Amino acid sequence: MLPKFLFSLVLFSLQWVSATAFQEIPDPPDTGINTPEKMNRKVDSIITSGIRAHAFPGAELLVARLGEVIFHRSYGYHTYDSLVKTKKGDLYDLASVTKITAALPAVMKLVDEGKIRLDEKFSTYWKPWRRRKDKKELTVREILAHQAGLEPYITFVNDVLKKNGRFKRRFVRQKPSRRFSLPAYDGLYVNRRFIRKMYRKINRSEVSEVKKYKYSGLPFLLFSEIVEDLSGEKFEDYVTDHFYRPLGANTLTFTPQLHGFPKNRIVPTEKDTLYRHRFVRGWVHDENASLMGGVSGNAGLFGTAEDLAKLMQLYMNMGIYNGKRYISEATLKEFTKVQYPENDNKRGLGFDKPLLNNRELDLSEALPAPQASMNSFGHGGFTGTYVWADPDEELVFIFLSNRVYPTRKNRALYTLRIRQALMAVFYEIE
Repeated sequence: MLPKFLFSLVLFSLQWVSATAFQEIPDPPDTGINTPEKMNRKVDSIITSGIRAHAFPGAELLVARLGEVIFHRSYGYHTYDSLVKTKKGDLYDLASVTKITAALPAVMKLVDEGKIRLDEKFSTYWKPWRRRKDKKELTVREILAHQAGLEPYITFVNDVLKKNGRFKRRFVRQKPSRRFSLPAYDGLYVNRRFIRKMYRKINRSEVSEVKKYKYSGLPFLLFSEIVEDLSGEKFEDYVTDHFYRPLGANTLTFTPQLHGFPKNRIVPTEKDTLYRHRFVRGWVHDENASLMGGVSGNAGLFGTAEDLAKLMQLYMNMGIYNGKRYISEATLKEFTKVQYPENDNKRGLGFDKPLLNNRELDLSEALPAPQASMNSFGHGGFTGTYVWADPDEELVFIFLSNRVYPTRKNRALYTLRIRQALMAVFYEIE
């Protein structure tokens, strides 16, 4: 018999398709041990049911344990018209997973070098905040742990549009030039000075007087420039030269379409109804990152499951990959531990962590799977991506999908608890 949760998932999927279009994948007899065959069939059942329920048109799952890949499969298609089959090696828009795969490795390296101090004022590194009474005392630690009370998000796309929906020519043009040098899409170029306008709005944004957990992507829009100021290198070059290229993770890149990756290898995301008015493929889904030319510490990175697994394995190994140390053990241990548990804040520094009472919850409430250790960490992305590492179990979990296709209103990935159910399967292996 299927476990209760999987049975509910299958029933939900039947609301989307006729009974003749889907045959339930049966589980082998429950022996109490999750054999590889049983593991494979459980995973197939969960993901296939998710596709049938239109949680996503396609997905890829890679799981490594003890440094070895024990599961790696792709499912479905790039879109619901079933024209392009999803394949291993496809590039996905990682959305907010960018925070821990681009901004965070750079920040951790700068911490190791003594160029950033966690308990120093953030305004030491972002000088405009020295003049902001509500921001000048905020520390780097508070910022990274989402404990600073900053606003979650600002929709900057409103600033480039007129009331009739057309572009303001001082901000967006259809041909590139020295001034309009930030590519937002094919035939759309943003004035490079627009980033300064974004910074000014972030600088003036409100800060809550109550310091408690409040997720904010705003400071991650600033980290790319901070990294450049402190390192003397372009942000994209810095993470590529110090991390991606040495790791052999060559698909981890911003603006992949401009770097020669074939379009049919890049999984599409949403039809942009805000300002591009086309299906977005090869260009970052996040509108704020797109207005920065597709490169930011908040969103914009693309990559494959295999290359993400290399970076997450580095984190799980406390800074080492293939015998080379990239980040100190002390720094990684500090970044991956809960910072403000007394404030009911589950976050590490940049990294997401399990709910503080996660082990007491069942699958319908836990995040991530209830079996994940409290030393585990990772991050999710708005487009349907999720990466997690558990040092106690030596487990790396990479789930990639385009759940926002064709629209971000699709939330079945969350309501069906697909990622938690998938992760739970791999904690049952003996």
